[in-house]
Amino acid sequence: MTDELRGFLRARQLNARRSSPPFFPLSRQLHFCLLPFSLCLLIFLVPSCGYHVAGRGDRLPPEVKTIAVPVFANYTPKYRIEQRVSAAITREFIERTNYRITPNPAGADAVLKGEIRDVRAGVVAFDLKTGRATTLQIQVIAKVDLVDQHTKKVLFTNPNYTFREEYQISQNPSTLFEEQDPALDRLARDLARTLVMEILENF
Repeated sequence: MTDELRGFLRARQLNARRSSPPFFPLSRQLHFCLLPFSLCLLIFLVPSCGYHVAGRGDRLPPEVKTIAVPVFANYTPKYRIEQRVSAAITREFIERTNYRITPNPAGADAVLKGEIRDVRAGVVAFDLKTGRATTLQIQVIAKVDLVDQHTKKVLFTNPNYTFREEYQISQNPSTLFEEQDPALDRLARDLARTLVMEILENF
């Protein structure tokens, strides 16, 4: 082979290397392909989880022995949601604390005042074949204040408790509300558990 032919072949090899696309192992190629999908899935899933902004609180005074938990105010059209939440909070206090819990503020050392500010539901999953909704998500936003009855000081506050719960729906429209009620009960328990835990941690 002549020197000219060797030089020609070497030049072609160098040009081929420069013009070829970079090679990545299969695992790395799959990583790049799945990364956008993973990010989109994460963005979709995060809002669907229950979440809340942590409340602010001071240390509970030692003279507080009795806490009143009256029924929350309900500023939404959702029937009896305030009763579900108030009952769940009362049960959680009784099970996890030594405070005396009463629904009547008269004679209590502190009062837990609450408001249900918003209740809404939306579709989060569809049947790809029929286009019908298969999963709904219900969201509740509440405001909570724990107030010292003697000093009128706010011991704990959270103006934006936001909780979400998903539930499956059947194709029978008559069972829609029957399936929503257990989801509301789960949401109320979750809200109550988080609220009492934060109060205990602060105090």
